Amino acid sequence: MESHAGTKVWREYNAAQADRPVRPLCLDAMALAGPGQGRQAVDLGCGAGKETLAMLAAGWRVHAVDSLPGTRNRLRAIAPADADGRLSIEVRTFQDLRALPPSDLIFAGYSLPFIHPDRFGRFWAGVLGALGSRGVLAVNLFGDRDSWADIPEWNFHTEAQARQLFAELELHKFEVYDADGQSFRGPKHWHIYDVIARKP
Repeated sequence: MESHAGTKVWREYNAAQADRPVRPLCLDAMALAGPGQGRQAVDLGCGAGKETLAMLAAGWRVHAVDSLPGTRNRLRAIAPADADGRLSIEVRTFQDLRALPPSDLIFAGYSLPFIHPDRFGRFWAGVLGALGSRGVLAVNLFGDRDSWADIPEWNFHTEAQARQLFAELELHKFEVYDADGQSFRGPKHWHIYDVIARKP
């Protein structure tokens, strides 16, 4: 779906996200990482900007990445006045990212599964390379039993494969959600791994 980031459905999705709370996975990662104090964070697939704003409020410098046109204007419109100099915005698809800044916190909320599987490995290596010593990484991944798992342009993992992605990190949270539920586009079966890990 990343390749269709400029479509109407993504704009509608982000609009619907405007009033939701900050994702608990992001809050847990921030708690583990400690005070921002001007340290660098990255929000991959920043969407409506909820997590970007939470990081800014906690004192982080934030590099927000999203491929949807209008991302820059949307974030600038909702960012606090004291965010000047602490918020950088990159409007680009993940596969076109050249590099991420060295970071102490990287968050990717429901965005990584939409990377083409042929490009996921290289992108993941770049994420791990950007994470500094004792840096915290928090992501959602899709499992192989998800009802979208037959979409060849997106990436899905068995639990063993997902755990292997964090083999060189300290796992602080690995929760599996495997149940029927709702998506923005209607009912589906969700198979998700919520992961928080730390670089030694």
